[in-house]
Amino acid sequence: MPGTRGLPGDVLDDLSWWTRPAAERDATFAWLRAHDPRPYVPELDLTGAPRGGGFWALTRLDDVREVSRRPADFCSGQGSLIFDQPPRLREFRGSIIDMDNPEHARQRRIVARGFTPKAVAALVEDIARTSREVISAVARRGECDFVTEVAALLPLRIVNNLLGIPRSEERFLFEQTNILMGASDPEYVPDQTPRSVARAVHGAGQAMSGLLEELARDRIRNPQDDLVSSLVAAQEEENLTPTELATFFNLLVGAGNETTRNALAHGLSALTRFPDQRELWRSDLDRYTPGAVEELLRWASPVLYMRRTVARDGVTLGEQRFDAGDKVVLWYRSANQDEAYFDDATAFRVTRDPNPHVTFGAPGPHHCLGANLARVELAIAFRTLFELLPDIEATAEPDLLRSNFLHGVKHLPARFTPTAPRP
Repeated sequence: MPGTRGLPGDVLDDLSWWTRPAAERDATFAWLRAHDPRPYVPELDLTGAPRGGGFWALTRLDDVREVSRRPADFCSGQGSLIFDQPPRLREFRGSIIDMDNPEHARQRRIVARGFTPKAVAALVEDIARTSREVISAVARRGECDFVTEVAALLPLRIVNNLLGIPRSEERFLFEQTNILMGASDPEYVPDQTPRSVARAVHGAGQAMSGLLEELARDRIRNPQDDLVSSLVAAQEEENLTPTELATFFNLLVGAGNETTRNALAHGLSALTRFPDQRELWRSDLDRYTPGAVEELLRWASPVLYMRRTVARDGVTLGEQRFDAGDKVVLWYRSANQDEAYFDDATAFRVTRDPNPHVTFGAPGPHHCLGANLARVELAIAFRTLFELLPDIEATAEPDLLRSNFLHGVKHLPARFTPTAPRP
């Protein structure tokens, strides 16, 4: 039986277990889907000791879809992480993903102005330019840390360009984002006591919020043709307040960037592990890129779960009954490997079709607003990578983030034939 504790599902809140090889973790989920698809899992703290309480782990795709479609029964306003955060800390990390209607609908309607198909299409030139700029910066050397020098930098720079944030703030935002999204890893927060982790997250959130609140107030006074102005200074439309924009920014450069960052990193790992799929993709970029990007998103599952909270007594899911306040955790990683929908699910196949993954959440009010932007970023980034560094490969296994929320990669050494940067 898979697992290292009393029952297979007990490992799901053990952060150290999530740094173990993917095959071990995927085998545990496969056992759960087959034998115990909705286990009750005890909560653990940062040290692995019992915290008290627990959650229902949903491992099958059908359950994840069903819960996502029922926000009145399974709400988001009490938090998207397994452990309960103080409201102020949740505000820094969650923004609209930790809201219910009507406030969720109001803010999502405003934010959506920046992520329409037309708005994303307008970014293609900048995404292409930024991809060449970032990848060309390492081209002469023949080796790099693909995460810190390419995968993490590229989406962060795109968002900064989109918002009009000076390049001088890039390193600061990179460091604060690592703390905000990777606080459970001692590389980013060395003191892993709960008080120190909470203080680090709060400090990073405040620092990033302050930067955006200042920018928002400037755009209210002096609107420009940029995303910030469209969200806080649009004429004859409802706008975000500077504080609301700041908390959304923490989500955008935090969780939003993490999807692209980690899909890029896991993508290079996949291309190294499955060279036949790499060559197939390269053989016809126009034909295979759309499907390859979807498969990357499924195979990587950059966000491992989202939590929902049962809104009232008597809510049912199939034959199971829940009580108000029960936590249910939607394990996207497991749903993206459900045998009922995905054949040979641990393999990376660029021609996989259909591919009904839930990497951006299942259909429902919290489906990711930035999904199309992430797809465009990944498509352009891998096209550029194939052009500029065609033989790039990972030289080690990914150094995984100590987290069960993000399938994060901290470092990934890579090598390639050195080339001169191209304009």
